[in-house]
Amino acid sequence: MSQITLVRHGQANTAARDEVSYDQLSELGARQAGWLGAHLGDAGEVFAHSYRGGLHRHRQTADAMGIEGAETDARFDEMEFFTIAQLFEAQHGVAIPDTREDFVQFMPRMLAAWQADEIAETPESFADFETRVGAGLRDLMQNDGRSIVITSGGVIGMAMRITLGLSLEAMARVCLAIENTSLSRWLPLEGHLALTQFNALPHLEGPDRQFARTHL
Repeated sequence: MSQITLVRHGQANTAARDEVSYDQLSELGARQAGWLGAHLGDAGEVFAHSYRGGLHRHRQTADAMGIEGAETDARFDEMEFFTIAQLFEAQHGVAIPDTREDFVQFMPRMLAAWQADEIAETPESFADFETRVGAGLRDLMQNDGRSIVITSGGVIGMAMRITLGLSLEAMARVCLAIENTSLSRWLPLEGHLALTQFNALPHLEGPDRQFARTHL
């Protein structure tokens, strides 16, 4: 049976405010990924196809999970959030928030400006981001057997938007809800994707691992 599993990378450098500094798993992020890999192995999960985005944190997560030979597919790279947010601040005076609560207001504003091409000199347009993620998903639908992809929260949020027709505000809330090393799953049904699981953390459900649930 064909199935698509998207995994968000482990916790990265939470103190970072630029793309390069963020692109590094924390010690906890590596542990999260290791626990997920062990859980999938214990559960007898077998994937016919494995992929990862081209970022350093994607490779580190795949390695910590014990996934060997994952194919790199840059269509599952994260949007350059920090770059876009810094341009948004410079051009529109909207500062990058310091608290997760403030991101609830910031994210839909930034996404709306990005979609409307009101932020100049972004690395890619919102439309291009949506197109590449959609193309990646469509190719996964053609695979025979189950596929797993190590990616990022923005990509998973965009996959939710594409498959469920989410508004920008709803997509922003989804992105903020996605936890590190969470699993989200889809089934291809008659040329479309049906969501079957979102933001699952079976490897962190025990009381001794509640501390390891992170969003950033």
